[in-house]
Amino acid sequence: MATKTEPIIADKSISAADNKKGIENHKKAAMHHEEAAKFHNEAAKHHEAGNHEKAFESTVKANGHSSLAGEAQREDVKHHTSKN
Repeated sequence: MATKTEPIIADKSISAADNKKGIENHKKAAMHHEEAAKFHNEAAKHHEAGNHEKAFESTVKANGHSSLAGEAQREDVKHHTSKN
């Protein structure tokens, strides 16, 4: 049985500096997600070609970008929760 949850209402009274920091966090996370996706696709192509060493290198790069994206997301969560 599904439970009803209350919507989260964003605080609309944030400073320009806080807004800029939030935008930067989102853009940084998005950029790293896009880079991770690019390297995962590259790794798949290397595997298909039988070049597993290059696939491994691409996978390491993808994982690094995934980690950096997660850091940007956590920074954004901290940014939002520190205001409450």
